[in-house]
Amino acid sequence: SQHYILQRLNTKIFKNFRGLMDNIQKVTAKLQQIIKNQGGDDERECMTLIPTKTNLPYYVNGNECWRAYLFVKDTVVYQVIDSSKVFENTGEAFGRFIARLDDFDANTLCEVIPNFHNTVDRYSKFLTALEQNKSKRVSFAQKEIDFVLQRGDKVGAIVEALENKKIPLRVTHNDTKINNVLIDKNTGKAICVIDLDTIMPGSLLYDFGDSIRSGCNTALEDEKNLDLVDFNIELYEAYCAGFLRGIGDKITDQEVKMLHLGAIIITLECGIRFLTDYLDGDVYFKTDYPDHNLVRCRTQFKLVEKMEQLSQELLEIAIKCKNKI
Repeated sequence: SQHYILQRLNTKIFKNFRGLMDNIQKVTAKLQQIIKNQGGDDERECMTLIPTKTNLPYYVNGNECWRAYLFVKDTVVYQVIDSSKVFENTGEAFGRFIARLDDFDANTLCEVIPNFHNTVDRYSKFLTALEQNKSKRVSFAQKEIDFVLQRGDKVGAIVEALENKKIPLRVTHNDTKINNVLIDKNTGKAICVIDLDTIMPGSLLYDFGDSIRSGCNTALEDEKNLDLVDFNIELYEAYCAGFLRGIGDKITDQEVKMLHLGAIIITLECGIRFLTDYLDGDVYFKTDYPDHNLVRCRTQFKLVEKMEQLSQELLEIAIKCKNKI
């Protein structure tokens, strides 16, 4: 018997839910076509939207928006990386996802969350928060503030590369955590990328970088003891190998050279967002204690520092993995 997933969309976060669902419908239709052409199983390797009786991809009831997908059987998701193989497989799935959408015009998609990874915009919001000092906490975060200010000229590297057409604008997933990939129970292979709510135009460097940020940290995101925060380079290499295998020849040389930079900039951006919220008085992220956002930002900045020290090595790993394909 066929199983389905019925979901109610969070319309408080996703105010433009029609645009979001339009994105999902366009992208899944394209993916299914490509998977069929490649001789794959499109109902297994891609999310399948179930239309309503009036042939819409969603159902609106008052302020609520509902949708249904086919349930993909015999799969598991991992919440934690218990082996480099799992991480490598998820990397392959995300790489393949981008490769399959290589010739899809990203400009036809709406920006579900405007300026989501616009680091230039995130940096300017940080400067405003610093100037306004709403929470009167600036004096408690001087070290972290200086850390960001010292890197002010680096934050816009990806934004500028996109603007100058040095790297292509692509369809990106924008939430590349390992639990957004379905793994086949029997083969252990990653088969399907899920949670397509944040699909929008962007750079693959953001998707790659966010996986690395969340996957290669040896500690919790809000670890108070910074001695426990380290960067796992073995996992970096595993993910890199999987991602580049998945994307194949669809990646440009410039993107390969900037992969490690994607990881550094996304991690820095994340830290900046925590620090900005700390200076604004904890209005965005849910916090469990007064310094929670400051603790979170320190973890991210420690990771940034580690990656900066390793950047030559990380670049060489990416080039080596690319050459192996």
